[in-house]
Amino acid sequence: MTTIESRSPQAPSDLVVSVPDSSPETVAAAADAARVAATGWARGPAPARAAALHACAEALSAATGELTDLVVREVGKPRGEAGAEIGRGVAILRYFAQQVLHPEGEVYPPADGVSLLHTRRRPHGVVGLITPWNFPVAIPLWKAAPALAFGNAVLLKPAPQSSAVAIRLAELFAGALPEGVLTVLTGLGRTGEAIVDTTDAVSFTGSVAAGQAVARRAVGRGIPVQCEMGGQNAAIVLPDADQDAAATAIAAAAMGYAGQKCTATSRVIVVGDPAPFAERLAAAVEALPVGDPADPATVVGPVIESRPREAIRTAVQRAGAAGARVLTGGKQPDSDGWFQAPTLLTDVPAGDDLLREEYFGPVCVVLPAESADAAVRVANEVRHGLVAGLYTRDLGAALTLTNELDVGMVKVNAPTTGVDFHAPFGGEKESSYGPREQGTAARHFYTRTVTVTLTP
Repeated sequence: MTTIESRSPQAPSDLVVSVPDSSPETVAAAADAARVAATGWARGPAPARAAALHACAEALSAATGELTDLVVREVGKPRGEAGAEIGRGVAILRYFAQQVLHPEGEVYPPADGVSLLHTRRRPHGVVGLITPWNFPVAIPLWKAAPALAFGNAVLLKPAPQSSAVAIRLAELFAGALPEGVLTVLTGLGRTGEAIVDTTDAVSFTGSVAAGQAVARRAVGRGIPVQCEMGGQNAAIVLPDADQDAAATAIAAAAMGYAGQKCTATSRVIVVGDPAPFAERLAAAVEALPVGDPADPATVVGPVIESRPREAIRTAVQRAGAAGARVLTGGKQPDSDGWFQAPTLLTDVPAGDDLLREEYFGPVCVVLPAESADAAVRVANEVRHGLVAGLYTRDLGAALTLTNELDVGMVKVNAPTTGVDFHAPFGGEKESSYGPREQGTAARHFYTRTVTVTLTP
């Protein structure tokens, strides 16, 4: 059997775990077992599912220290963010434990005046979840918690780089969930394909190319599919904005966790002369502590592996040869890990990939715009549409411009990063496909509507 290695990005010689590349046959057997388990799970009383999810939350909370250490080690997330992610995972489980008990349907006036015409929500059965490495606790849980809450069984395929965290989550929850209701299947592309081929609905988070392949495969089978596929996010800074506060927020949004968030800021569009703000932003970026993610002070740790680091370095060199200026980021950390200095550029030529593609690392570009309308046009001219930031003190401008940005989420005077798990999450264009995630919107994806007419 082929095995997969997960190594620590800050110390690549540190082998965190070696796991199997699950075969299609293994996936099919797990799906069969999950389908049997799903029947009893769905038919059982809703309060029992709520209690099980509360028990999962307690188990996760009790393991906060251990799991924080594992997240830091396996994906290089700075300790402060890793601990916060565990806390968020606990909150997600508790939130959806309560969602189990919310009303599930509606009553309509019947045509005959005497029947009971109403709707019910039913689970799909077995749901396949394909998740990335950058939020190894929060993203699996904001998918799995609602799927389980509403009566589905789950097959979870984590990214290979976060295999150890996913396995540990399943171990922590084993005492609270019936056997077969939650199964972790480690593996590469063929494992994901097998999950799409054997489940009744699929939720994916990852790259555009992989997400589009998942969507096509799922649509071909006629099953519900939901794909979140990244962003190339802009922050617009108007002249009236609090310049220092905006610089601090954007620096953290662009470079925190080495820029490895689908909501990270990639482009900063400054209305008017960009030079004064670019200097502020460069200073704010240089103030971010870079280094060992186990150090509580660290904000910028390593990138996940060598490929994205080399892609960023190549892109910066290419842009520089075409006339771009590096405002900060020339000095690389002295370490054996996959570290990339937070890099801020200006004067990047039109059409350069840094203005269009998601590099998923600590690199950001400052751009000028003659007006707020021009800034919106620049923000919208990419194929992604996840989130945008807007910095202004003008309420009228905020209300007007947020309605013109072609994205799924807008943050005003706040970092593009950071989302609320009880609110809908998703984007436009190539950032998302299918229904929104999280909050009450999750019920619509993880269940189907059945209309019932009951005539006395």
